[in-house]
Amino acid sequence: METIVLDIGETLVRDDRHWASWADWLGVPPHTLGALVGAAVAQGREATDALRILRPDMDVEEAYRARAAAGRGEHLDESDLYQDVRPALAELRAAGIRVVVAGNGTVRAGELLRALDLPADLVVTSGEWGVRKPDPEFFARVAEVAGAAPEATLYVGDHPADDLFPAAAAGLRTAHLRRGPYGHWWAEHPDVVETADFRIDALTELVGLVASSSSSSSVSAASGVAPEAEGETGVRRGVLRSVRQVY
Repeated sequence: METIVLDIGETLVRDDRHWASWADWLGVPPHTLGALVGAAVAQGREATDALRILRPDMDVEEAYRARAAAGRGEHLDESDLYQDVRPALAELRAAGIRVVVAGNGTVRAGELLRALDLPADLVVTSGEWGVRKPDPEFFARVAEVAGAAPEATLYVGDHPADDLFPAAAAGLRTAHLRRGPYGHWWAEHPDVVETADFRIDALTELVGLVASSSSSSSVSAASGVAPEAEGETGVRRGVLRSVRQVY
């Protein structure tokens, strides 16, 4: 592998502050909104559906702008990063891997992330690209900025429908991260197990995957996933399903 591209929410950044700020804006206890987010995740729905359950007529984008205008917009600092982020990214770069951060987020989120000066070669959000995951165009942009062939590019994320499946459909290698609500709840789903080239519990495992990727036998042993038989890729990519369509 030459390039590793990482998702943002619940891969690099904890969503605690995000949902707590929405709960405060809506005037509900954080645990109420948290429970509704969990229910949406378990049903394979968008997490933002939790907001619409509380406010059925809510326009989320309009509410976001209203929060920003009221001085209660997005905030991001070092405490929002998972503890393994800096050491993992630093080790990858030291190993000669190009590190890209590319995930769903606003233009403001991109500015805040870059202000943290992460050990990454590029940090970009969907808001800056004008296209969101799981749109195939997003992953076409990922392939462009990766600076490596798709088979030498690994996309890492927690969300099967937004990260894993569309990245695999684009021909990228994939690592499913058991982190956050989606990462934990869907980790053992058959589609996830079948599709992911690797399944990991921490970003620090990525350095070992890079070291072992020189031979298919080593990759199989390190990841616990059987190597894909030659010629099967097209078949597997063709039957990928979104978790939103499972139940």
